[in-house]
Amino acid sequence: VTTGGTGFGPRDLTPEGTRAVLEREAPGLAEAMRLVSPLGRLSRAVAGTRGPALILNTPGSSSGAVATFNVVAHVLPPALALPAALLCLCSALR
Repeated sequence: VTTGGTGFGPRDLTPEGTRAVLEREAPGLAEAMRLVSPLGRLSRAVAGTRGPALILNTPGSSSGAVATFNVVAHVLPPALALPAALLCLCSALR
């Protein structure tokens, strides 16, 4: 989970850095996080996976980070279980 750098300022480069390391984007998670508040619509946050890791960009404020994380927390267990299961399957097939 990253915090901050998702706005329009010249130093807000978190989404670009995150996209550079993601293997697959999860736009539904980022969209859900943006709907937490009216100001969330200004967020450029992204979410996705790299290997078995799930990467989420959250706002820089602590309350915003907690609120956006909480809105997707209930789907994280199944989101993380699938890549882990696929890794086990791929390892077993080698």
